[in-house]
Amino acid sequence: MFSSNKRKITFSLFLFACIAISIAANKPAAQGEFKNLKILPKDISDDSLDMIMDGFKVALGVKCSFCHAQDAKDPSHLDFASDDKPEKDIARYMMTMTHELNVKYFNFENSSMPDTINIVSCITCHHGNPRPDGEEKDGN
Repeated sequence: MFSSNKRKITFSLFLFACIAISIAANKPAAQGEFKNLKILPKDISDDSLDMIMDGFKVALGVKCSFCHAQDAKDPSHLDFASDDKPEKDIARYMMTMTHELNVKYFNFENSSMPDTINIVSCITCHHGNPRPDGEEKDGN
């Protein structure tokens, strides 16, 4: 039973990743719309970016303000381009790390056993906690 649930979760995560990638590839946003994207594609669509960010919020059990700083001019809004919070750089590092793990160990295109492929994502380690070790901290 656990194996069946694990496969369902793995398949769901794989499907989510495929959908996010296909949306990002097929629905370009206006050029220059987003500032300070260092890992995600510069021409990512609003919908794709929102879906990815919503995935982070669920996987870590946090709100946007966990990684994004308040806008200095209007504290009731977030400054999404700001790098003032170290959590944003940690998120970038984690995105790169999970991508490298998936490419190196779970290469879908060259696998001889695609039914056994697992995908590493934020929720793989975080399980809805801001810190992967489960230590509770402010999730803003």
